[in-house]
Amino acid sequence: MTTETIEGFLISRQWRDLASGVDLSFWAYTADGPLRLHIPAQRAVCFIERHREIALPTGAERKVLSLALPNGGPVDGIYTVRQRDMTELVQRSADLLESDIKPTDRFLMERFISGGFTATGTVIERDGYREIDYPKLVSQPVQPAFTLASIDIETEGLSGRLYSIAVHSGDTAVVLMVSDGQACAQPGYQLRFFPTEQALLQAFFRLLQALDPDVLIGWNVINFDLNFLYERCRKYRIPFAIGRGGEESAILQPGSNNQIRLARIPGRAVLDGVDTLRAAFWSFESFSLEYVAQKLLGRGKVISASNRMHHINALYKNDKPALAHYNIEDCRLVTEVFAKTDLINFAIQRAQMTGLAIDKSGGAVQTFDNLYLPRLHRKGFVAPAASTGSLSNSPGGYVLDSQPGLYNNVIVLDFKSLYPSIIRTFLIDPLGLAVLDPDRVPGFEGASFSRTQHILPELIRELWSKRDEAKARQDAALSQAIKIIMNSLYGVLGSSGCRFHHHQLASSITRRGHEIILASRDLIEASGFTVIYGDTDSLFVLLGDEVTLTGANEAGLKLQTQLNEHWKATLHQQYQLQSYLEVEFETHYHRFVMPTVRGSESGSKKRYAGMVKNSDGSTEVIFKGLEAVRTDWTPMAREFQRTLYKKVFNDEPVVDLVKQTAAGLLAGEMDEKLIYRKRLRRRLSEYSRNVPPHVQAARKHSNPGSWINYVITVNGPEPSEERQSALDYQHYIDRQLAPVADGILHFLDTSYEAITSAQIELF
Repeated sequence: MTTETIEGFLISRQWRDLASGVDLSFWAYTADGPLRLHIPAQRAVCFIERHREIALPTGAERKVLSLALPNGGPVDGIYTVRQRDMTELVQRSADLLESDIKPTDRFLMERFISGGFTATGTVIERDGYREIDYPKLVSQPVQPAFTLASIDIETEGLSGRLYSIAVHSGDTAVVLMVSDGQACAQPGYQLRFFPTEQALLQAFFRLLQALDPDVLIGWNVINFDLNFLYERCRKYRIPFAIGRGGEESAILQPGSNNQIRLARIPGRAVLDGVDTLRAAFWSFESFSLEYVAQKLLGRGKVISASNRMHHINALYKNDKPALAHYNIEDCRLVTEVFAKTDLINFAIQRAQMTGLAIDKSGGAVQTFDNLYLPRLHRKGFVAPAASTGSLSNSPGGYVLDSQPGLYNNVIVLDFKSLYPSIIRTFLIDPLGLAVLDPDRVPGFEGASFSRTQHILPELIRELWSKRDEAKARQDAALSQAIKIIMNSLYGVLGSSGCRFHHHQLASSITRRGHEIILASRDLIEASGFTVIYGDTDSLFVLLGDEVTLTGANEAGLKLQTQLNEHWKATLHQQYQLQSYLEVEFETHYHRFVMPTVRGSESGSKKRYAGMVKNSDGSTEVIFKGLEAVRTDWTPMAREFQRTLYKKVFNDEPVVDLVKQTAAGLLAGEMDEKLIYRKRLRRRLSEYSRNVPPHVQAARKHSNPGSWINYVITVNGPEPSEERQSALDYQHYIDRQLAPVADGILHFLDTSYEAITSAQIELF
């Protein structure tokens, strides 16, 4: 045993109650292999106002602390032997402060440790890993080089037999399959056979221990693959030996407060491709592996989506190597998708910035706690109990009424990170709202904020600076992670799940945003331009038909400078504040359409399209909120809108396009593009009134999944894979083609009906 200082990055965290206290266990990556940090015999901690009385359990202590609530009331600390004792206290009293924080999270946050750290202590060599008891931990930026293993299983349906498990990790590609036979090499992978599911599971665990990956990846990997294996282990009474160090692993099932399964695997993180892509703000019409892989990699699964389960069962019966090939290729697809999208680096950067476990999705409220509470404690305060006062809703982002029309030369002026910049500029902060001092900045709904006692504005400044540095280094993953955190801070303050929730905080942000947008619009229009639309942090300015490309750029930059100077001077004069509001000239639309609300003459909101010119001279049509980017519209309608708008923007004739599209629809040439796709949000039995079309189709499906592909027939909605009736083409004309066409033909003084009518000739 030697004393060393080791750099590492957190992988997993667990705690458990023992007779001696709360036992903390952290697993981490290091350049020399896995490291376990063990901190035994800790106490669970919470706080209570000094004037309140409470009966303590055996072994618990109450201590006088030099901490207070933001309003000045002193508090004491309560320390219990076990976390279970703390839970029992909470059930008896609602007066305990910060009692909901997990022991592992509190241990890390109070040391400002998120992902990277240095650990100093006596190193104990274990079988396959090293361990330090009672380490001294210091926060330290570390960029881990995680080893990955992509896993995928094949089964007989959702709950039948386990056929095979595939693992792809670095140069290793192995498929383990239940069957008689000898191991054999296949092109690009090893195929190994085992006589029983039990033998297969045990071989899989041995393989995983030999590869010893830091991170397991897959597609729906927790909810299906790992959960299936976990349940099989329970059936056969086999240890779910998927973690490190012999510690117990489990898949935690959904409970009353949690609607998703969670993987508890000591020493390994689990990243699901779907969840991690969504967390990184990737957007796809479908998050199936087939669709995502085709879009990102240009190739997909070996077996087509049509009746895939039937093919899997047939291959297992008749051609096991072919099934193994399909199995391992799914693993490779996941590995390549993660590499293509840099998801591992994104997850690392998100963990480093938020303090969340690397494989935790969501967690905006916990992120706020991780960042805010230790800073609050350093200032001598503890967090108050969640607000039980007024929970009146704060207004959302301000959306100006739009002026519908087809325009030339519209520019967009965008306030960069408007809500974070408002927080920073106007010193909006939970502590600043609560402390009692005389020098304050006015907010809204009776709120005002301390000029000297605050945390959030400085936190925004730190994040902003780190994002600028990330952009300069072209570190897209870090930049995206910071952007997500910054933009979540307002939402957290407006959420009743946040301990600092208060309508005065959220309203002081959103209503200040309203004020800024309206005043900026007035300033722009005083300069001789027309603002045709505004949405939360953007203003759409009409320049006019005669403006050149150079003139549009000059006008955009001039307005950008004018607005920034205005807010700098105004805020200094009115509030003696430095302005961090920053307007950017973002986009020049050479052609732009703001449609009307369907069936109305009033302008729509959050729905528009415009054509921009790229640096290479090519043009691109950008859609926001319109049918072309809505997955609940058919591919036929979306493709038609893209083509139609491009022609209109380029002043090309559209009559032939409209007529040919209608004729092709009626001739059956577009049947494959008439499929709707929608997700079931509840069980089929729970839909009783106003049953929507996708539910009607699902009830006619022999084996419906969570996503339903359906068409509208003369006999109503039917699943597209099992259609029995003729398609209702008139439905698609009335509900898909005509509305899309009329959204822009209205501005050309014509309509879908006028163009397709045999009695009328135009142009």
